[in-house]
Amino acid sequence: MNTARIAPLRLFRRLAPGGLAALLTAALLAAALALSLANLDALLPAAQWWRALRAPLGIQQIVVHDSWLPRLVVSWLCGAILGLAGTIFQQVLRNPLAEPMTLGVSAGAQLALTVATLAAPALVGAAGSWIALGGAFVAALLVFGLAWRSGLAPVPVAVAGMVVTLYCGSIGVALQMFYAPYLRGLFIWGGGSLVQQDWQAATMLATRLAIGAVVTLLLLRPMTLFGLADANAHSLGLPLRRMRLLALALAVMLSAAVVSAVGVIGFIGLAAPPLARMAGARRLGPRLVAAPLCGALILWVADQAVQRFSGVMGDLLPTGAETALYGAPVMLILLARMQRGARLVASPSSPSLAGHGRHASSAALRWRFAALMLALLGALVLSLVCARGPQGWHLSGWNELAHVTIWRAPRAFAALAAGAMLAVAGTLMQRLTGNPLASPELLGVSAGAALGLVVLVTGAGGFMASIGASHTARLAATSLGALAALLAILAFSHRSRYAPERVMLAGVAIGALFQAVVAVSIASGGEQAAALLQWLSGSTYTITPADAAFALALCLALCACVPFTQRWLQILPLGDAPARALGVPMRGARLALLALIALLTAAATLIVGPLSFAGLIAPHFARLFGARRPLAQLALAAPTGALTLVLADWLGRTLLMPRELPAGLVATLIGAPYLMWLLGRRR
Repeated sequence: MNTARIAPLRLFRRLAPGGLAALLTAALLAAALALSLANLDALLPAAQWWRALRAPLGIQQIVVHDSWLPRLVVSWLCGAILGLAGTIFQQVLRNPLAEPMTLGVSAGAQLALTVATLAAPALVGAAGSWIALGGAFVAALLVFGLAWRSGLAPVPVAVAGMVVTLYCGSIGVALQMFYAPYLRGLFIWGGGSLVQQDWQAATMLATRLAIGAVVTLLLLRPMTLFGLADANAHSLGLPLRRMRLLALALAVMLSAAVVSAVGVIGFIGLAAPPLARMAGARRLGPRLVAAPLCGALILWVADQAVQRFSGVMGDLLPTGAETALYGAPVMLILLARMQRGARLVASPSSPSLAGHGRHASSAALRWRFAALMLALLGALVLSLVCARGPQGWHLSGWNELAHVTIWRAPRAFAALAAGAMLAVAGTLMQRLTGNPLASPELLGVSAGAALGLVVLVTGAGGFMASIGASHTARLAATSLGALAALLAILAFSHRSRYAPERVMLAGVAIGALFQAVVAVSIASGGEQAAALLQWLSGSTYTITPADAAFALALCLALCACVPFTQRWLQILPLGDAPARALGVPMRGARLALLALIALLTAAATLIVGPLSFAGLIAPHFARLFGARRPLAQLALAAPTGALTLVLADWLGRTLLMPRELPAGLVATLIGAPYLMWLLGRRR
């Protein structure tokens, strides 16, 4: 019995990577063919397939000829284009994580089309591909400009792409909130819908793919030399800057073509090149042929699975959302296999984005803490007494305050509690990981908490129904989501003894999975999608006095635990060996800090949703104020984060009166440009 069990395992281990890739490719191809035949048979009897292909007669044959077949061809073409673009990006940037979605290119193209849809709808129909191309180029120029001083190294490029993607997405969310009736179809299209009504998109994509293939062939030798070090490539006569920009422009053009045709489809450009490499395409030339074929196969399977298993949603389920469900594990595996030189997390000695700054004395820190508290108090007073009405700006008197405080105070104090908790969580993360770009959102716990609420919303039959059920139900759902995210993080990082970079990688994958589920939920449309967008963007609309009191109590209780971690925060960045020598229980200390970060992040997510830059920006401001020790930085970061969200909540409900912007969205729109400025300054 033991021999029978061990023999297949030995055979599996002896298989070469190329053999495993061949088996995987064969399985995907068989699944794609089986699903396609089943879907086609559900639409039309097999005896009528040939007539539907050549000269369709009747409604069903016309549907197959003008809708199903173009969708099939578009899935092949989009997958091939994304596979080619991903290979070019990864080769030129020497970054295994580079693809249109992670570099902000897809987000820029989508935002450009969204703005054009509102400003000039007729122009979108006539020049949609050129509008998408312009938005993609602007986003790409911004990303590469932010990372240029770092030599386009993998980590700065990935971080810049993340920031640009989040910023473009935040602007898109704001527009969708204001113009939801006009952008209803954009909810579905933005998730990557391959639904077709004619052969126009297929013709356009085929033309772009042919042009891209010819230009890629002409750039084959320069792109091959990009695999060498810059000095070696330059010594061989390669004009690095010109060829790099030309190759990147080609990849951006290919990516924009896909976005203009079907919306955002992520992770195909990330997964196709490694699959081609596993299949034996080690050199660039064969990989440029194999990667488009692998991309076409992956998207073919994904789209046919959507058509087969989407049920009554049918055409309303975006294929791009399903590719994200597959892409999250792929991204996690690629991140885990990255070389040490391309690690996501910086070394513990890495400086803050804002620079070291001057170390302030204890007296100076006390004065600055007092100044921040006074500023926070002033912001609270401003939020309560200053408002904008039909007659313009005015200050509320005592009589008016007695009536409006019941509405304004809970929102202001809930924003205060959420901002303080996010700032403390961000400071703990940056201290623990040694990564100046760490934030609660990247940990993945806020995404897990938000995912819990999404499940409650879809299960309860509507956002307002879930709120009316009970506050306890919402709290339980988000807590369970945060707990599930934390358990996934701990399970993944257990073998590495909870190393900080492994924790970060798990958070990235969970965030990608969350985005996919949200895309499916928003695609259902209606009031549920609009209300969900409001909460996801950081709304305090539904905060009650009981919610605010609970948030303040939870903030005080969790922040009171932070001083007990001071010794760990000072010793852990020194490394494992010195920490053990000083008697720090490494595994227990990291577990306790991760649990505290998770609780702080989940509690803040309950209040203002998962979108905010407060946890990322506040620790850097604390360092600018001269706080170098852990407790000093935490003491200055907490009021800074609280001040940020209190002002963001006040601005969101007054600037565009009678319309309102959620506090988390305002904080993102203000914080992202500041973060871009910091990234541009840093080498």
